[in-house]
Amino acid sequence: MSSEETASENQIVWRPTQEYIERSHLSAFMNLHDISSFQELIQRSSEDVAWFTDAILHYLGIQFSQPYSQVVDLTEGIAWPKWCVDGRLNIIDTCVTQYIGTPTGKIPALVWEGESGESRTLTYSELSLEVGKAANALLNLGLRKGDPVGLFMPMTPEVVISLLAIAQIGGIILPLFSGYGSGAVSQRLRDAGAKALFTSDGFTRRGKPIPMKPVADRAVDEVPTIEHMIVLQNIGNEISMRSGRDHWWHEIVSKQASNAPVEDTAAEDVLMILYTSGTSGRPKGTIHTHCGFPVKSAQDMAFGTDVHPGDTIYWMTDMGWMMGPWLVFGTLINGATMFIYDGAPDYPGPDRLWSMVEKHRITTIGLSPTLVRSLIPHGDSPVKAHDLSSLLFFASTGEPWNPDPWMWLFNIVGGGRLPIINYSGGTEIAGGILMGNPLLPLKPGAFSGPCPGIAADVLDEEGHPIRNQVGELVIKAPWIGMTRGFWKNPDRYEKTYWSRFPDTWVHGDWAAIDQDGLWFIYGRSDDTIKLAGKRLGPAEVESVLVSHPSVVEAAAIGIPDEVKGSALVCFCVLDETRLDPSIHNETLFEQLRDLIILELGKPMAPKSIHVVPDIPKTRNAKVMRRLIRSAYLGEDLGDSSSLVNPEAIDAIRDVKSGIHT
Repeated sequence: MSSEETASENQIVWRPTQEYIERSHLSAFMNLHDISSFQELIQRSSEDVAWFTDAILHYLGIQFSQPYSQVVDLTEGIAWPKWCVDGRLNIIDTCVTQYIGTPTGKIPALVWEGESGESRTLTYSELSLEVGKAANALLNLGLRKGDPVGLFMPMTPEVVISLLAIAQIGGIILPLFSGYGSGAVSQRLRDAGAKALFTSDGFTRRGKPIPMKPVADRAVDEVPTIEHMIVLQNIGNEISMRSGRDHWWHEIVSKQASNAPVEDTAAEDVLMILYTSGTSGRPKGTIHTHCGFPVKSAQDMAFGTDVHPGDTIYWMTDMGWMMGPWLVFGTLINGATMFIYDGAPDYPGPDRLWSMVEKHRITTIGLSPTLVRSLIPHGDSPVKAHDLSSLLFFASTGEPWNPDPWMWLFNIVGGGRLPIINYSGGTEIAGGILMGNPLLPLKPGAFSGPCPGIAADVLDEEGHPIRNQVGELVIKAPWIGMTRGFWKNPDRYEKTYWSRFPDTWVHGDWAAIDQDGLWFIYGRSDDTIKLAGKRLGPAEVESVLVSHPSVVEAAAIGIPDEVKGSALVCFCVLDETRLDPSIHNETLFEQLRDLIILELGKPMAPKSIHVVPDIPKTRNAKVMRRLIRSAYLGEDLGDSSSLVNPEAIDAIRDVKSGIHT
């Protein structure tokens, strides 16, 4: 069965109620501009980018110290637009300082909970004071406008404070995944020319201390530009401090005055460098500005997950991934409350996530399909034990859904009432290309459509628009959140996104638009498997495999084949508690193979299926099929620093002794 047939057979399971429609930002924005339908909004916003960008800047209340003379200048081409020309803007004014002395200043901006259950709340006014102290600490250390400063910290209130303080002094934020090894940290710090680093003594996972400062020390030893390291005493483990370079947070930040100046910055001054892994060589440093990433984040949070003042949004992420800064900027610009948690989502029990929803009255929760699949075997009782009536929206990004876990979340956790806002884009997008929303119906795993302002389309190999079949996901017009290129490597940026079709961003995802106008993502186009002359998305195969009761996770890749040109190889993680002990490996292989043939057709029969203990993926649960393929074929892995479970790669290399070869 083809991708398009699978998509078209999925039935609509959620339709917006009048309550969702009337409370939505989308309805308010459309009414403000006399727009009668979402389709009209998409057409107008993608065809008149300048109008839409100006409208969204005003709708979100973005604070300019000097107005822009022109919304966008395209004289250097579609790949290199200049936004908010002549405008002066430091995003800290919109995020924090505009609320001082207002009613919003008294509401929580940030709620934090640690793994052991302790919690802390900062109102907008309190957050502003703490950010001012951290900004003054940076200034007293000699940090200035344009200086890159790394963030290698756990998800504590201080990581949010640090991020905003760097913006306040006009520095360049350099977020780093808290689980990186020293090599990955030093590589990014060196590439950016970082002058300072925020870090921590460590954090706890499942009750065990995980040191961070020793990792930071080894990394900084390889970065000659680093002059200062500010260390948060988080868990109290014994660490070494280097005189003159290292400074305790409680000594250098907490004792500062809170009235730090806000640096005057241009709207297009660099705010942040977010690194995303490349297929080979060094990671790509995507450049984002004060009027770019935060605006797109806030727009998507408003129009997609419909977050308002009084709402609390929790997105399970790390500050080193795009969704960390997205959560901070989007929440604060919308005047809402962000919840952050530093711990394992199923510790000390499988109900931890739902207990936090109940305790903190969370309204929107962003999670991954992988997490949902891991919770299903625990049954429904951990969910039913908690009052989840505060929830209004689920959201998800990072990987395609399989129908069964989507329906479990929808029916068991959401009671068949709450939309699951699917979200897909990337670090270089500053948010989403496609997203659900509260105005349009949903099918399992589907996207309602493009984000407003994104001129998305699906093209065939010749660059022609197609419907009801799988093709390349592209964008045909610029948008304000787009990366301003790759740090120190503009040619790589142009080659990566703009080289295939004229004036068209090719994102690298396979997508389809079905007969009802809903969109589907089928994984990375460089992950695509071509069998018997037909493209096969790995997510299609993986959905079939996890429908077997013994399979909890799966990954599919294509490998060279002398006869067929390409062959399908699959990897499965089994739930031993559901595995019938009477079934032998060959029998299980036959069952899984027959499932694939039944659903996808005999030409799609796999060459081999292997059992592995884990699937290599990132912290935000994105399956790294590129690395799986390279490991299986014995090729160079390229950049693998974003893996949260590198030991899974070793298992892939050893699968010759798996189920079937």
